[in-house]
Amino acid sequence: MSLIQPSTRPKPSQKAPGRRNENNRIYANPLPIIFVDEQEHPSVWHKALGLLLPGISLTRILNPHCEGVFDATTRSVWVTDMKHAMTLWQRGFFGKGDLSRSEPSWLARQVNARKQARTGLTSEEVTAKRRAERKQFKLDRARAMAAAAAEAEAAFKEEGRVISTVYAADGTRIIPSAATWKPSQPLPESARTPSPAESEDEDDNDVPIENVEHLQLTLSEAFFLLWSLDCLSVTHPETGNALSLTQIWCAFQNAHVPSPSPLPNLDPPERRFDNPFLVNYVAYHHYRSLGWVVKNGIKFCVDFLLYKRGPVFSHAEFAIVVCPVYEDPADQESSPFKLQNASPFCWSWLSTLNRVNAQVQKTLIMSYVTIPARSRVSDAVLSSPACFNHYSIREVIVRRFIPARMRD
Repeated sequence: MSLIQPSTRPKPSQKAPGRRNENNRIYANPLPIIFVDEQEHPSVWHKALGLLLPGISLTRILNPHCEGVFDATTRSVWVTDMKHAMTLWQRGFFGKGDLSRSEPSWLARQVNARKQARTGLTSEEVTAKRRAERKQFKLDRARAMAAAAAEAEAAFKEEGRVISTVYAADGTRIIPSAATWKPSQPLPESARTPSPAESEDEDDNDVPIENVEHLQLTLSEAFFLLWSLDCLSVTHPETGNALSLTQIWCAFQNAHVPSPSPLPNLDPPERRFDNPFLVNYVAYHHYRSLGWVVKNGIKFCVDFLLYKRGPVFSHAEFAIVVCPVYEDPADQESSPFKLQNASPFCWSWLSTLNRVNAQVQKTLIMSYVTIPARSRVSDAVLSSPACFNHYSIREVIVRRFIPARMRD
């Protein structure tokens, strides 16, 4: 049983009711698979089946059966069909857009930029204008400071008076302030060179934009969708044929072994319980099975972030650091993998990590994944996902010690 429990503290909502209701409608399903209860609107067939078999369930399962392509170079699975990509994102927040921060929104941003270009400045041009104004302010401030210093020096030499270099005699400010400064003359508009498409024909803006973005799934996310939910099929990048579960099991483990070929290695891997894919998936599956939305936590120097419902609803409550623990120290010495956080770390690193996450109101969790000893468990169990039963996880919550609050 996990020690992590959702926070019960009431948090003020920062979104308008209309937007919140729209998010509740779009992201109503926590997983890609949907269970539909036919008892609410049963058909004639279901009524007849219910009379013949009273104990049978009339629940129908809707499986989207998404498709992805395995990319060994990036150790990820690419979902290029945007219909499948949005299904996986809106039903469980799986993956991220390769050209976006989270949700695949590159096409929407390009359409908005095209609309804005017709009516005014784009976001890039607004940024360039703001930078030009900031540069002009710094030049005016340096010029005013130099003039004030020269005037004060001349007054001291000629009359022996000490005058202020910030305020004039009437109380007005000599050196401009960033809050009140305004350009004395309008800044020159940057001459934007039209692109060849714009110079040839302005009607090119009406040409539909081709969406070049895809959804990128980590290996843990892809295997969870494929093995636990059976709603994803992974294809070979060269042949386009669907890979079997055994081939995917081998390819995902071989992805962490250096290879000169960019194609997936489908050969049986070296059977080791400390394969990085196995260790990361154990932690990912553990928290996903508890109902958390698990996302990458590299932004906050951790392995995973846990969301109660998803990124669009609230910030992550917990930050997870995966710490592999070898049951047999001899396995670590003979291991070809250098697992992160497997060796003892210093307290300064832990304090820094905890301070970073405490500043963003996240609770730091040290998730210790115990790697089975090869002397106790046979390597033969690594031929299938049944080996996950031999791993165990224990959690330690880390909090900063604040003397003013924790005197007792």
